[in-house]
Amino acid sequence: MRLYILLGFLLLAVFCSSLVDARQVKFGTLCSRNPSNRKRGCDKKYGCGHYGASRGNRKHMGLDIVCADGDTVVAPFDVKLNGRSKPYSQNNAINDGINLSGQGLCFKLFYVKPDRYSGTIKKGQRIGRMLPMQRVYPGITSHVHVQMCDRSDPTKYF
Repeated sequence: MRLYILLGFLLLAVFCSSLVDARQVKFGTLCSRNPSNRKRGCDKKYGCGHYGASRGNRKHMGLDIVCADGDTVVAPFDVKLNGRSKPYSQNNAINDGINLSGQGLCFKLFYVKPDRYSGTIKKGQRIGRMLPMQRVYPGITSHVHVQMCDRSDPTKYF
């Protein structure tokens, strides 16, 4: 009986050690021409790209990562594609995005046209392309918006 209990604890320890600690996760490159994931600063007309930045009567609930219009958006780590996620209630040229999960995290990427909305993608493989942000917000620093599913601050993962 003691052997079964010991074996059970050993299996539990091995299983638990294989789980990913999301606090230690770091996003790999999101945008092919921005390998360091440079964050968007502030634009005079459109505000700042950091989490919690003022948006008039609301707060910015994500982090903006610089990405040129039309650039290739890639998986920051192995991810599962969990369907479409639109940032706006009304349509415009950049109203698309995707729900993803991986490394113990659930997050959304906005202003991206995914090649598909389901399946899995390995780290560094193409998710899709950056949509034409300049058509909607002329002069803004074009960017991918990263938002955690629970709306918590994603900054610690960059």
